[in-house]
Amino acid sequence: MKLTTAVIAAGTAAALTIAAVGAARLRQDARHQTERNDAVVARNHLDWLAQISTTPDLAKLWAPEDMDVEEYMQLLKANQLICMLSLRDRLGLVRDGHLPFSASMVMSSDVCRRYWHRFGDLRVQEAEGDERAEQFTRALDQAAKNHPQARSSAA
Repeated sequence: MKLTTAVIAAGTAAALTIAAVGAARLRQDARHQTERNDAVVARNHLDWLAQISTTPDLAKLWAPEDMDVEEYMQLLKANQLICMLSLRDRLGLVRDGHLPFSASMVMSSDVCRRYWHRFGDLRVQEAEGDERAEQFTRALDQAAKNHPQARSSAA
């Protein structure tokens, strides 16, 4: 092989390596930006839930017509807890295989089970098309159904 051919081959290999590293970096940057966006949107949602769940006049504006404002505020606090767990899951902070345990712990609370009974179907609809959200919602739904009080009331 001539020296010029070897130099061109080495240059091409180096350029391809740099391009591959650059592409990997762009994918990583995009993933991190998505995570930052998720965190910012979740923070805004959690802030709104904190306000509405502690301000009766504000909760009254949003409460379903057939629900007492105090009950609605309690359910929003449960939603706040579920949203925090959801964010942790989306950011990869819930270890593999640990989601069912976390969901079970959340559903050990009566107010969380009441929230899920009332708004769980809405959460299922919101999750449609997002594999991770669907998995999260299935885990919560299963935990709600598996809770001893849920099983005893179904019997």
